[in-house]
This record gives sequence, structure tokens and C-alpha cells, in this order.
Amino acid sequence: MALVFQLLARLPLWLLHGAGAVLGWLVFWLSPTYRRRFLDNVAQSGLPAKQWRAAIAAAGRLTLELPRLWLGQPVPMRWQGAELIEVALAQGRGVVFITPHLGCFEIAAQAYAQRFGQTHPMTALYRPARKPWLADLEGRVRQRPGLHTAPTTLAGVKQMLKALKHGHCVGLLPDQVPPLHQGVWASFFGKPAYTMTLSARLAQQTGAATLLTWGERLPWGRGYVVHVLPFASTPQAPGEVAITQLNQALEALVRQHPQQYLWGYARYKAPVAEKADAKSHTVAANF
Repeated sequence: MALVFQLLARLPLWLLHGAGAVLGWLVFWLSPTYRRRFLDNVAQSGLPAKQWRAAIAAAGRLTLELPRLWLGQPVPMRWQGAELIEVALAQGRGVVFITPHLGCFEIAAQAYAQRFGQTHPMTALYRPARKPWLADLEGRVRQRPGLHTAPTTLAGVKQMLKALKHGHCVGLLPDQVPPLHQGVWASFFGKPAYTMTLSARLAQQTGAATLLTWGERLPWGRGYVVHVLPFASTPQAPGEVAITQLNQALEALVRQHPQQYLWGYARYKAPVAEKADAKSHTVAANF
């Protein structure tokens, strides 16, 4: 499979996105479980079909663009709102980037590393893939100049805290369902969703700025626009309040761009306990 990734990485972005659109529709119709979850999630949002239908193809594009982003030549990208990052870094505060499952979240970290990483590297939280070959590939390609990775463990949390205290940046997907004891239940499109508290705790304990960021996928393989938006939250708000504010901000962003949201993600699944012992869970939740 690694060889397949290398071959796909040589293809132009427009061709990968075209094939990805076909893949997205094939998976939608051939997987009843995926289709039911996708439709349940968009029904929960209350959005009309004309606004979210394009997200079916977008999910396939998300998959097939990865080889090019990981192993291929650089793709066209531009910024909107980069001045917010410049201000935060100039103040020496560090930045917590929160990036939902919207558009191309891979490009946001790469774009940051390319523009700011030389002086203020980013540490991105990620959960390795279950398949060994893919986990090995991820570990190699995501480590690049200006961009480090942190595992979803207590050691990874400490790594992110250290980066912020040095005025650097961290990035995470706040709408990824965390393990048991590492989140709280908060409303998302009117339904309780188990939501990680890590982003709020990182910002509160380090004084870092918090910014919303996402990579808009342009049509016909023309590249990406990395959007950076302010996140207004109540300083030192209790966990439940802070996470409710976070979900409200994410929901508003998704409503503006439903055609690029990953509706098939199991956002409302119940958390599961990891193999680590209960003491580790407690420490990670209250670091």
C-alpha cells in the first residue's frame, strides 16, 4: 500500500480530487452503516440537502488528496487571517489551533509549518492509524521542519504544554471523540456529544491565544485557502462552559461551510476506555 501512496502522490491534484469525488459517492452508496450515520448527522443539523450534498464527494477528496500532501510536490495555498497568528506570536503567548473535521485539516498544519515553523514550531496532536503500514507512514511524513507530532497520551499532553510555555504553537482536532474521562458531554447541533476538554485546559493554563483554523479545498484542484479566525471564549470559564462555547463556535463554522464537513464521522459515539490505567486517565484529564 505504501507503493500505491507513492504512485498516487505523483498525480495532479485535480485528478486526485476528481477520482476522490467518485470514491466518496461509491462509499456512500455501498456502505449502509456509513450512509446511515452520514444522513443521521445531517438530519440532526437541520440543514437542507442542497447545502450538504457536496460533502459526499468531499469526503472522497479528503482521502485521495493525502498521498499528494504527504509525499508529493507542494500544492498551491494561500492564507486568510494570518495576521492573527502574527499578533499572537509577537506577544509571545503561543497559540492553540483548533481545527474541526472541515475541509482539508492536513493542509492547515503544513501551511503553518511552512510560514511560521522556522521560529515557532507547531506540535500537532494525532492518534496513529490502526494499520501498521499506515501508522509507520504517518509517523514519517508528518514529522517535517517546523512541525512535530504528539501522541494522544499523557506524554503528548506534557509535550504540548512545554511547547506553549515556550511561546510555540499546538494544534488539535477538538471535535474528535476523546477516551473516557478526558471529555465532557456538550451540545453539538442540539445533541449531546462527548467533547475533549484539552484545548480549553491548554489555553487556560498557559495563557495561549486560541484560534480557529481550517483548510478550504478549492474546486478543480486549484489548491487551498487556510482560514484563521478568532475564537471568543470566557477566560477561565468552567470546563462545561468553555466546551459549550467551543462547540457553538464549531457548529457556526460548519453551518457556513457544510459542503466540506466530514458528516460521516461518528461524532456522537460513546467514549471508550483506553488500555492505560485509571490513574493515567485522571492525570490526563486534570493535568
